[in-house]
Amino acid sequence: PASILADVGGRRGTLDGAIAPLSKKFKLAGPAFPVEVRHGDNLMIHAAIALAQPGDVIIVDGKGDTTCALTGEIMATHAKLRGVAGFVIDAATRDTAEVAAGDFPVFSRGANPNGPTKAQPGRIGWPISIGGCMVNPGDLVVGDADGVTIIPRENAAAIVGAAQAKVDAETKRFKDMAAGDLGAPQWLIDGLVQTGVLKKGEML
Repeated sequence: PASILADVGGRRGTLDGAIAPLSKKFKLAGPAFPVEVRHGDNLMIHAAIALAQPGDVIIVDGKGDTTCALTGEIMATHAKLRGVAGFVIDAATRDTAEVAAGDFPVFSRGANPNGPTKAQPGRIGWPISIGGCMVNPGDLVVGDADGVTIIPRENAAAIVGAAQAKVDAETKRFKDMAAGDLGAPQWLIDGLVQTGVLKKGEML
């Protein structure tokens, strides 16, 4: 989950919560294929769809502009058929009901029926800033119902390994609770002692 990756990654690397999936069922994971566009123009997103490799996540610095949509059902369909893993767009999209009913994951800042221009240059494959995060080409992008987490490429293997260990620990915790272990966990007691809420040796 994006949340577990954020936890083990130092509780950083998550995009602004306004950048959300069009459907709570959507999940995506893959290497970042960054795109930077001018406000309200999607020319370079079309170029990115033509250039992206199967499995890439097209992630777009759209300047947070929600005055028009940068993508819609046609572009989502085109990208899906080319093997793109999904879109993450810091801007608006449209045809949201149709896209949400499909299986191509799209995360965006909002919706707007107004269409974009296709007349301004931009950048593909350069580092971008999106939703409060820096994203470099090849960084791991993971999105689900909670939002999007970015894992630096050089740290991805270690963070994914740590995330699996946390998932395993949480699975055990659920089993323990189901078996009746509902007392205060030791980490909580330790934290209360360290912050002075409890004295050493005291219990809840």
